[in-house]
Amino acid sequence: MIRATTVLRSSSGFKKHTADISARAVSRADLSNPSLAKPTATSAPEETMMPWNGWFSSFLKDKLGNEKYEKLRKLVLYRPDDNLGMEQMPRPNTTLKISDENPDLKIKFRHPSPGSQPPVELRSADPSFGNAGEDPYDVSYYKRDTGRRYTSDPATAMNHLEKIKLQLLPEDHPKVKEALEEHEKGPGSSPGNKGMFATGKSDFDPTGLRATMSASYEAAEASLDANMPDHLPTPKWFAKQDEIVAWYEERDLPVSIGGTGYGTVPTHARVARW
Repeated sequence: MIRATTVLRSSSGFKKHTADISARAVSRADLSNPSLAKPTATSAPEETMMPWNGWFSSFLKDKLGNEKYEKLRKLVLYRPDDNLGMEQMPRPNTTLKISDENPDLKIKFRHPSPGSQPPVELRSADPSFGNAGEDPYDVSYYKRDTGRRYTSDPATAMNHLEKIKLQLLPEDHPKVKEALEEHEKGPGSSPGNKGMFATGKSDFDPTGLRATMSASYEAAEASLDANMPDHLPTPKWFAKQDEIVAWYEERDLPVSIGGTGYGTVPTHARVARW
């Protein structure tokens, strides 16, 4: 195989093929000239840069014919129909099907190429990240985790019920007043660092919830109060519940609870976008 590779590389056809492929590095000085800095290639080349690759398979196919070659290939090779050819990194010209229903839906590795894409948009606010208008880079969830508000933290577990119990007791009793005052203070385990970090004073977030070191119990409770749900959610099948019941009745089947068969995501919708 080494000998065949050497012969192919020294052939005139290979030299002509590699001469047609132009590649040029862009220097820092070229950035001032848009015509030079603009990428010339927007996709991977369709022609292979290794024409000698697969010469043994081509030799067998030419001598045995397609039918016998396919039988031999499936007998000898492990997973002969693997999409990536058992390679960890896809080649630039590798094309994969991503939908069984639509054969035209395909994806190619690094296509479109990164150099042909518009600049990255760094947004300061994005409604798709948490609440509308907030910092899209703030991924903290504890200040919006209303579902585990009364169950996850032992210091605040059943906190609202404790307040109701104290309000039912005599208000003028000294111990009741003392208990109410302690309840209003909340746990003293999270006072926050008041914006004092190792690098100095910081005021990038007045609430202190952007970083857990500066978060305080009072600010976290205020954020949870603002994010408490105020609506009654309904299931996805609620609008067609009569249709679901009719389907079971027509087939003389017991009606199941809720609707089924939803929530599936097609393969092409799970392909990462960049």
